Amino acid sequence: MKNWLKIIAVFLLFYVHTAGLLFDVPRLNILNETIRALYFHVPMWFGMVTLFSISVYYSIVYLRNPTAENDRKAVENANVGLVFGILGMLTGMLWANYAWGSFWHGDPKQNGAAIALLVYLAYFILRGSVENEEQKARLSAVYNIFAFAAMIPLIFIIPRLTSSLHPGSGGNPGFNMYDLDNRMRMVFYPAVIGWILIGIWIVSLRVKMRTLEDKIHDIEDEKIH
Repeated sequence: MKNWLKIIAVFLLFYVHTAGLLFDVPRLNILNETIRALYFHVPMWFGMVTLFSISVYYSIVYLRNPTAENDRKAVENANVGLVFGILGMLTGMLWANYAWGSFWHGDPKQNGAAIALLVYLAYFILRGSVENEEQKARLSAVYNIFAFAAMIPLIFIIPRLTSSLHPGSGGNPGFNMYDLDNRMRMVFYPAVIGWILIGIWIVSLRVKMRTLEDKIHDIEDEKIH
């Protein structure tokens, strides 16, 4: 990842955390000050979906060109994407507690997101259950495609077809329809870009670490043999 992108990522998140906590927000019914969670909860999901998309891309590339590098990129993007998903879930539960009266309301989007995260957790369980590296990479690449295909309807399609309290779902208007104040957009969009860039940065670091670990492991194996 280019250094200038890292600088932009740090600057954006510094701005988002400062503006998100200090700038004025619209006083909407029920939400009030809790609407500030929008700057953290929703961008986490954007970051998760972006990283899962990159992960499934490298899984497809791996099936066509089975190299250790493609497998590492697929795994680490899924790894960090899952962390973003968990953080998005936790921040959403905190927001739900103040807006809906409980941490878990059984909302279709909450349930769908939880199932999607469990599907991706199974991806890592699958990788841990196979010892042969080539077989592990191939099986997990195929499963990753399935996991991504399952995530899309669970998070984006089914909640829109059912009665959901989330904005933009089940006839419930989205933020853009009743948030007539552009102040929030000035923080929200930078938050989305900032969290995505931070996620990609973390992935690049983890890929480098995994590459070094694999090289060290190969050198040790050569010494033994």
